[in-house]
Amino acid sequence: MTRRCPTVPNRARLSPFSALAAPLVALALLGSAPAVAQDAEAAPAVQATGPSGLPLPRFVSLKSSSVNMRSGPGTDYPISWTYQRRGWPVEITAEFEHWRKVRDRDGEEGWIHKDLLQGRRMAVTTEYALLMRRPEPEAVPVARLEAGVLARLERCEGAWCRISTERYDGWIERSMIYGVYPDEAVE
Repeated sequence: MTRRCPTVPNRARLSPFSALAAPLVALALLGSAPAVAQDAEAAPAVQATGPSGLPLPRFVSLKSSSVNMRSGPGTDYPISWTYQRRGWPVEITAEFEHWRKVRDRDGEEGWIHKDLLQGRRMAVTTEYALLMRRPEPEAVPVARLEAGVLARLERCEGAWCRISTERYDGWIERSMIYGVYPDEAVE
């Protein structure tokens, strides 16, 4: 008898500021997106500390359901993207006064005001994955997750992370999510 798992749909969407920007960005990222996204997940051997006193790089999440990413650190710079999903994880790579340079899972980089970011750890699935009851490959699946499912990152142990979606809690392989470094301890 086969055990059926519910599928959790991808509801996260990024919308470009300009309708004309989407095709141009897609063409620019076509050859480089996988390499850029992989680089974002690799934490440096030695972490630096930013002017805020917090480590760089580090993962944070969006505080609001509408957050503008700008091409530079200030409101005088044009908006590159508008994120439309509260809790979406981004990586802070630099700090300048009240602005944070961030990179998203697709490798897009820009500046977001610090008041629009929060320290709550979130993760997003990078591909289709099974959410398991225990942190082991032979465990009973709890749900099937599509790519782009947003979840709260609870903790990570070895190759597994415990996450909570809107409806399900369980364990997922660390390599299947964006929002945590390969060897990072999350408690």
